[in-house]
Amino acid sequence: MLQKYNLLLLGIAFIAFSCSTKKEQQNNDASLWVTSLDKSVLLKKVPIENHSEKSPGNAVIINIDTTKTYQTMDGFGYSLTGGSAMHLYKMSDSARIKILEELFGTGKNSIGASYLRISIGSSDLDEKPWSYDDIAEGKTDENLEHFSLAYDTLYLIPVLKDILKINPDIKIMGSPWSPPKWMKTNNDTRGGSLKEAYHEVYAQYFVKYLKAMEEHGITLDAITVQNEPLHPGNNPSTLMLAAQQADFIKHNLGPAFNKNNITTKIVIYDHNADRIDYPISILDDPEAAKYIDGAAFHLYGGEIDALSKVHQKHPDKNLYFTEQWVGAPGDFEKEMEWHTENLIIGATRNWCKTVLEWNLAADEKMDPHTDRGGCDICLGAITIKGDSVTRNPAYYIVAQASKFIPPGSVRVASSTNDTVPNVTFKTKEGKIVSVMLNKTDQPQQVQIKIGHTNMYVQVMARAVATLVQ
Repeated sequence: MLQKYNLLLLGIAFIAFSCSTKKEQQNNDASLWVTSLDKSVLLKKVPIENHSEKSPGNAVIINIDTTKTYQTMDGFGYSLTGGSAMHLYKMSDSARIKILEELFGTGKNSIGASYLRISIGSSDLDEKPWSYDDIAEGKTDENLEHFSLAYDTLYLIPVLKDILKINPDIKIMGSPWSPPKWMKTNNDTRGGSLKEAYHEVYAQYFVKYLKAMEEHGITLDAITVQNEPLHPGNNPSTLMLAAQQADFIKHNLGPAFNKNNITTKIVIYDHNADRIDYPISILDDPEAAKYIDGAAFHLYGGEIDALSKVHQKHPDKNLYFTEQWVGAPGDFEKEMEWHTENLIIGATRNWCKTVLEWNLAADEKMDPHTDRGGCDICLGAITIKGDSVTRNPAYYIVAQASKFIPPGSVRVASSTNDTVPNVTFKTKEGKIVSVMLNKTDQPQQVQIKIGHTNMYVQVMARAVATLVQ
């Protein structure tokens, strides 16, 4: 009897040892990457200090349910403005390729940015406002005979080709700030609206643009119809009310894309979260909605959770977060905290498939920018001075997600709280990636619960942490 009892104990000990070894192996496979809000730690892999199976008793609990899934991510990234492309192009070849590999590659020292937004024509972060069909004052060009990508071939297209060599699968979205001024009610790059008489011509302008880019080997995944259609005070800019955007899509742009076999997605709105009535009203129109993939948002106004109301009203449409700026000189602590909580965590928790910061690159003077409303304090994710590169808040905001959450990752359910807001994804390879923000002045013990398994990690005070397991 004693022998049987001893054998039973031995068996239990072996099972316990096997389970412990398996769990320890699982923990050893995990990694924790941190950026502190005081910049003392920048995108650094740190030891997982408290990874025991025993609860410390005061842990913040994050319950993850991988069976409950939400949107599939297209990626995290930046806007490659005309000015960004100009600065990158003017670097030496070796320096340019090195920083592009760091930004868009997937190697050990890269951050894996996987989505880009570019301007169709100029944005306000170009040397000057321009379009693809600029002609003499008082003239029109309804057949678009003078259409040309000439300016884009100077900087943007060469840099895009370099990026595509590094990441052939990167997705690109194009957004116009203004039609050619001869198509507008005020004959100006700034303000005014698209004349109704030129709706069809402008639709063909989009078609010619997309086909011309394809001739350079660049295919756009999506376009938005108008950047910030309710803000006509920038240069360039255009006022386009919701009714006009709906009319243009259903009568001109959508049919033109179909006729020309263009599969680039049409995305509407591309403005702040305080006017969700704009995209909802367009999506409520079935004749417009049939051509539309989804809606894009910025957060210079409104609250990020408003985006879920758009999803609830039209769950078959995709949502994109496409722009948020960092103002120079850049308060690292404030920007890292706010953008992580509202965009990396907030936008994805509210159904966005992309999270894009604004300007990828500027010089130390925040140049170039246009006159009469061009942004003169838009800090780039990187600052370029010759071949020298300085990494700024937006670089790290995006990197804490893009390096670990590749396209195709799916957001899964995770509980959240005010102390450690978070969001979790499951990658195509089966990894579970959680981005957490410790908003407190004390290190936080965090208990990660997935099914019947537990893991404990310590997140340093005032820091963003990405756990990969």
